[in-house]
Order: sequence, then structure tokens, then C-alpha cells
Amino acid sequence: MPKTDARPNLLIIMADQHAPMFSGPYGHPVVRTPNMDRLASDGVVFDAAYCNSPLCVPSRMSFMTGRHIQHIGIWDNGVPLASEAATWAHAVRTQGYDAVLAGKQHFRGTDRLHGFRAQIARDINAENKPMIPDWSKELQSRAPIKEIRTSAGLSEEVKADDEVEAAALAYLRQTDRQTEPWALNVGFVAPHPPWTVPPQFFDMYPPEEVDLPVIPPGHLEGRHPLHQRMRQWRGLGEGPLPEEAVRRARSAYYGLTAYLDEKIGRLLDALEETGLRENTVVVYTSDHGELLGEHGMWYKCSLYEQSVRIPLIISWPGKLPRRRVKEPVSSVDLSATIVELAGAPRMDWMDGDSLMSLAKGESRGWKNEAISEYYAMGVTRPLAMIRQGRFKLNYSLGERAELYNLQDDPGEFNDLGENPVYGDIRETLEARLLSQWDPSRLEEEVRQSQRERRLIYDFLFDW
Repeated sequence: MPKTDARPNLLIIMADQHAPMFSGPYGHPVVRTPNMDRLASDGVVFDAAYCNSPLCVPSRMSFMTGRHIQHIGIWDNGVPLASEAATWAHAVRTQGYDAVLAGKQHFRGTDRLHGFRAQIARDINAENKPMIPDWSKELQSRAPIKEIRTSAGLSEEVKADDEVEAAALAYLRQTDRQTEPWALNVGFVAPHPPWTVPPQFFDMYPPEEVDLPVIPPGHLEGRHPLHQRMRQWRGLGEGPLPEEAVRRARSAYYGLTAYLDEKIGRLLDALEETGLRENTVVVYTSDHGELLGEHGMWYKCSLYEQSVRIPLIISWPGKLPRRRVKEPVSSVDLSATIVELAGAPRMDWMDGDSLMSLAKGESRGWKNEAISEYYAMGVTRPLAMIRQGRFKLNYSLGERAELYNLQDDPGEFNDLGENPVYGDIRETLEARLLSQWDPSRLEEEVRQSQRERRLIYDFLFDW
């Protein structure tokens, strides 16, 4: 029986650690992502989309609940989301949607569904033992990193992603998809480390042909103390990695991105083959980004753009125009969008706002703001970022704020935080952030959470 419900199906594809600037839709000169390009060619591309925390579990739980980190207490990768916390999966199921999870959403604890009806492919990262930061101790610098490990092969993560793809394709081809609305969340691990790349993708980008990070002379020495400490903690205090090691690492990351892109293409093919594409909203995003050697740093946990910005493409053929959105948005806004698309009542406690009007070109009244928070490894105090228009302010408790004009300085090389010409802008953004974010109170909450969890985990586990 054909589906008569006019509401769209929802296919949410979430990568792990994919920074948007390393893809075709966001203009990278080397990385080829034809299927991301294909999605962007008939969709809305958000040029200033941010995660709400540059770390896996906090970011993903913020996306699931549509709430900022401070409102759900998911400070780091070792905090489980409370089972009674309402998620967008709960909301869409109240409207008759079949909400299913395939792969990674990084749910901790005993509840691995949080509103989804079923998990049809395993989440390999949910099985990892959590790490709990300890803010009562000073940061310990790690041994110097000499290179980022890369190899050709089939890691457990690659095998898991292959299983996720197979399960998602099987789900889309079931006859029930033709008769009832559904929401399928497909979570891939790629291009998250380990950068073990399937052989056919490993040599796709010869190291000698990849681009290098842009690091102006004197930049590493002149940065905010926050970034200096983070580099020391990562074991990068002696300076950038050797050029050969950087090229190999970027080559592997690009190859793993190509591997991910092919999976996106096969999901899109399945929608077209089954006649589902026309009435399916497809979303492509990531939980956070990857620094990939920019600013002499690697991985995430940073408020630099490569770490905290995410790709966000929303495609609904015939319903949404092809356009680019310059206004700042974040993952909590995507959560609110999913709820609206399913026809569910807005959950008043959500911090996000639906992107549908903005996607259609109606920007009047948009809050023009994105906020991201960080409370985990590599720091010993709360951090937060606020982006409004072209300006971005980073705030570290007890230290001076950073300020960047991302329109004139997209690389974030010129910190305007102490420039008197921009004093009014800095004060306005700082006041706006602190009006809704209390770092002193949050520091105490984080420290107490760490103490309680270490007591419990020391009792339960042999560390």
C-alpha cells in the first residue's frame, strides 16, 4: 500500500570528526567528495554550522536532546545521558515515525536507545571504557608526538562502518518504508582515527600532492595560553610535526573521507532506487571537526574552526531551494528542525530553533548566534565560544577572552581580544555569553561530577 502521509521521511547521516573545510561542498582544493557535492547540489549548505561541544559524547547528546551541554550535564565522554531525558527520537515516534539507529550515537550506560525503536547495527564506540578528566590535578604534558599513525587496512572501525551501511541499506529497501514515515539515523565512525584506511582509498591522495596546514611565522608562539596548554597536553609542545608525517596523516584522513563519501552515495542511490528520495529529507552532518595540523594541533577538543565547525547540508527535493546559509547555526537547531519536520510539538525546553525558515531564505528574526561549550580533557576550567555574525569570541574562565573577525580572518590568526578598537564588540559578546552561561557555577558542577564518577568507577572497575 503506498504511503499517503505527506510528512517527509528523515535520513540523518552523521560522520565522526569530519571538518567541513575538508570536503567539496566547502571548497577544498584537493579532497574530492562527489556524493557530498551531489547532496549539496539540490540542498541547503550551512556555511557557519557549529557543534555544541567539540567532543563526541557531549556533542551527540546535545544533538539528541536539542539542549546545550550545561543543561544536560554531559561534561565529557564518560557521562551517560539520563534515560528520562527527552530526545528528538522520542518526539518523532509520538507522531508515528519509525525511529531507528544504525551505528554510532555513542550512548553510554545501559540505555542504548534513548527513544529509538531499535539499533540495527552496533555502535563500536559505546563499548569503550570511559575516561574521566580530573580537574583537581594539573595538566600533565604527554610524551612528544613524532607522527600520527596511518596505515592501509581494515580496522575494527572500518568493519563496523561497513556493517552500518549494510544494515541501513537493508532497512531502506524494506517494503514498510513505503507505507509509514520513518527516521533513520546512520552513524559512521569515519573519518575519526585510527586512520587505518581501506586499501583502495589509502593511495587516493599521494602525500606529496596533499596541501599542508597554514601556519604563519610566529603564530604558534603568539597564541592564547589556552592553546599553548592544549598543545603541551597533546604532546605537541616542541612544534609542528615533520612535514612528511603531516602529509601522510592528511593523506590518510582524505582517503577515509572518500571512503565515507562512497557510503553516502550508496544511501542516496538506495533512496532513488526505491522511489523514496522525493519525500525524504536527507541531512549530512558530523559531531565535530578535526584540526588536522592546523594551528599545529590535531584531533578535536579545541574552539578553533577546524575543531568546532561541522558540515551541515539539508536536502529535500522540490521543497527546499538550492542555497547557502551564512548565518551561524548549531546542532541544537538541527534537533529542533527534525522535530518540526516530523510534525511534533516543539519541546519548550529545547535550546535550538528550527532551521526551516532560514533554509528557505527567510532570515529575518533569526538569532544569528551559535554557542559551543567544552569541559573535558586538556583543560581544567570551563570554555565556551559564541559566534554572532562575523565575530567569534572564546572565553576561558579566569583568562582574557579571544576575539576573531572570521570574515576578514577566517584562519583565526589575528586575535583581537586585546585590541581597543574592538573593545565594544568584545564586551558585548562576552556579556551576551555570560548572561546565559555561568562558568564559576559550572566549574563546581563539573568537579563534583568528576569526583562522584571516579568514586563509582574506582569501585566498579579495575582501572
